[in-house]
Formats: sequence, C-alpha cells, structure tokens
Amino acid sequence: MSDDTILQQWVIDELAFEPRVDAAHIGVSVRNGVVTLSGRVNSYAEKFAAEEASRRVKGVTAVAQDLEVHLPSDKKTDDAEIAERLVRMLNWDVLIPNDRVTVKVEHGYVTLGGEVEWHYQRSEAEADARKLGGVKAVINDIHVRPVIRPENVKARIHSALERNASTEADRVSVDVIGTKVTLTGKVNAWTERETIERAAWSVPGVTEVDDKIGLARP
Repeated sequence: MSDDTILQQWVIDELAFEPRVDAAHIGVSVRNGVVTLSGRVNSYAEKFAAEEASRRVKGVTAVAQDLEVHLPSDKKTDDAEIAERLVRMLNWDVLIPNDRVTVKVEHGYVTLGGEVEWHYQRSEAEADARKLGGVKAVINDIHVRPVIRPENVKARIHSALERNASTEADRVSVDVIGTKVTLTGKVNAWTERETIERAAWSVPGVTEVDDKIGLARP
C-alpha cells in the first residue's frame, strides 16, 4: 500500500472522528502528501473544520479545498440578516474594538474590512463570521496597523541622536495624533533637525511628520 493511500485513509478517519463534520458527503484524494477535499458541506464553519481536521493528520503537506457549501433550505439566511447578526457579534466581542471592522455580505460571501491594532483582533473577527449560519465564505481584508505611541517616537529620536552625537532629545517635543507626528523645539543646526525628522519617519505606522523644529539662537 502506497504512502498516499495510507494518508488518504488517515484523513478519512480523522474527518469521521471530527464531530463538526459530516464526512458522508466529502471525498478525499491524496497525491504526494497534498490532500484534496471535494464534495459538499452544510456550512462554511463545517468547511473550515474539515480543512482543519485534515491538516492535523501527520504527513499532510497541504490541503486543497474543492468543497462547496450547500445550505439546507430551512437554514438559508439572506444577506441583510447575516450582516446584521455579524455586526452585533463584533460589537459584543470584547476582543474587537468597536467601529473598527466593516462588514459586507453578498450572496452569503462575507467580506471584512477596516483596520485594527493587533493580528489577534483580525483573526477573532474572522472566527466570529465563520460561526454564522448562511455564510458560504469569509474574505478577510482587515488591515493591521500598529498604534503609534509618543514614547516609541521619542525612543527612536533619542537613539538616532545618540548615534549621531548631535544634540539632546529633551529639547524636542513630540505630539502624536493618529498616524501624524508633530515635532517642535529648538536645535543647534539644521542637520540635527533632519536627523530628528528621519527618526520620526522610521517609526512603523507613521504616515505624516509635521516638522516645526526651529534653529536655536547662538
């Protein structure tokens, strides 16, 4: 018996063992360790669970999905209802910041958008969407943008000035609003001003630097 044949049987057994999956309508084929799942499932959550179960099997190198979501007629949910329920779920989920994730539903396909500060928030929003009945697939277009903190900007400026032995960073004030950094204060030379501005731009997430640093009088 070939390795692929053994692996195929292991995947079939794992799908049968997984309580979230009705394995009766799922076909399994294996070639060089790559598993292809075909057939139909009753929800997107079941489709995801089938892929998850297959990946657990030792020896599986990849999983190709060819499963179709066929919703039972009594469980079909229109797009507006799915969107409304998902928005409520996201608002209830304490791990996800309010009003940061957008929801679009079209023919059972959910698209998530917006920006969050951490990757786990992006994953949590997708997990919430997968739980809903009527969902055929989830497209996660949520961007992760780290929060810009004044102390991070100041630390970069301190490090840059220490490396360049230019001036004391205490003479520079840093104000952060959203992704914009405003610099004020006095320096002894324009080269110092350029060094400070470059340091501010080096902080991940900064999209604008308003450099108001002036030249100190001799």
